[in-house]
Amino acid sequence: MQDVAPIDFSDPLSLGPLLERAVVAVPDKTALVGARGRHTYAELVDEVSRTAAALHELGVRAGDRVAVSLANDIDIVTALMGIWAQGAVFVGVHTVLAPPEKRYLIDDCEPSLYITADADERVGIPRVVGLDEWRLRVAEAEPLDPWPECDPLAVAAIAYTSGTTGNPKGVMHSQHNALLPGAVAVARGSYNANDVFLCVQPLTILNLQVLNPLTTVQAQATCALADRHDPVSLARWIKREGVTHFAVVPTVAYDLLTHPDVHPDDLATVTKPRVGGAAMSESVKLLFEERFGIKPATSYALTEGPTLVTRQDTGRPIIEGSCGRPLPHIQVLVLDDDDRPVPPGEVGEICFGPRQDGPWAGVYRTMLGYWGRSELSADALRGGIVHSGDLGRFDADGELCIVERRSQLIIRGGNNIYPAEIERVLGADSRVAECCVVGRPDDRLGEAVLAFVQPAPDVEVGVEDLMALCRANLAPYKVPDEVCFVEAFPRSPLGKIARSQVQAMAAM
Repeated sequence: MQDVAPIDFSDPLSLGPLLERAVVAVPDKTALVGARGRHTYAELVDEVSRTAAALHELGVRAGDRVAVSLANDIDIVTALMGIWAQGAVFVGVHTVLAPPEKRYLIDDCEPSLYITADADERVGIPRVVGLDEWRLRVAEAEPLDPWPECDPLAVAAIAYTSGTTGNPKGVMHSQHNALLPGAVAVARGSYNANDVFLCVQPLTILNLQVLNPLTTVQAQATCALADRHDPVSLARWIKREGVTHFAVVPTVAYDLLTHPDVHPDDLATVTKPRVGGAAMSESVKLLFEERFGIKPATSYALTEGPTLVTRQDTGRPIIEGSCGRPLPHIQVLVLDDDDRPVPPGEVGEICFGPRQDGPWAGVYRTMLGYWGRSELSADALRGGIVHSGDLGRFDADGELCIVERRSQLIIRGGNNIYPAEIERVLGADSRVAECCVVGRPDDRLGEAVLAFVQPAPDVEVGVEDLMALCRANLAPYKVPDEVCFVEAFPRSPLGKIARSQVQAMAAM
């Protein structure tokens, strides 16, 4: 096993020293593999330096937002790292978002530059650079030397997540915040330089950058960037690159374990598989355990983390319904409405912040708040800890159990879907009197999305009319799997739609 020098936690983490550490130790080792080719650590650092120079030539300076909408490949990783080398702010824009959704993010964060695979995209900012032009600019740029000094605790990324209103809000994180999960994982021995990561989910999502390339760099390992996630393609990646680690949603795990063209030998090198991001059906759990010989460990993760806050330990008995114990650098509290801790077994709001004692005391930093939303930020960070809005409880052994995700969150194929987003699109149509969107358990997807609609009086509207409306205004993964018409909705005593009863209708 190749030894990796310990990471120094006495100062806040920043990308530059970690890349320098890796290129000195393993300059010729493969760092990234993508559709575009392979990069050693020396080539990675060179491209990051030229990326930073290209950004500078385009007028990007420290604190500027740079929006990036690219598929999984080397470009999106070096874009994030080059943005950080300039002290600027990375904003991921998921490539599959509908045009109105992309415009909302762009309008909200007001980037000085938008790098996109679609050069014809019109999003209302002066500077849009298509992928071909971007690659040419990076290739022709002189490496930036030296890199500018940057504050590792300043805003380095805005990661958008939806809220109770259905409009996305931008979670602000520093370089230190985004690098810490990987640094802790490496320090604890969870990953080492012999590992090969397979990144399956889109790297426009900050949490996926954190869990894959940013952790890889700190482990001085190799990261393969899959640009497709069909099971046959993933099996080919795993076998060809000798993948040891992947973290996938249950849908992808189900497909890998059941597809007739995926042979068990294709997955023989995988020793550290993880499944998360959605509810996992019993059939997937059984298939997973049969193939890998271990129960699938689950966790509690969220954009505000960033990523993992708790995780099950596969070396301990897996408790059904548990999300595991807090990670060593994070203190998790379950609080009542007056922000007082509740006893084990009682339900309260899940909150988390820095560990107060022990070797990891003070290492963790909370998110920096929500972009442009000072009141919401102050409320979410009151008392110096993150108030998640999720409800949960601790059992007697300190295992955290989630009772209810915020805002009736639906997790379909690992994608977070807030009913309010879909309800907002449907409700804007004059033919819809009221609507209610809920999830229904699904073996493959985790949850399917059902939209219940009460038509406006004396109008005609069909299922396909509403599906077309959703397809025009929502990302494909948010489009309902089914639209059901109702004459009237069940009501609570206050006259609100009784969502729990609608949920029961969905299960029938």
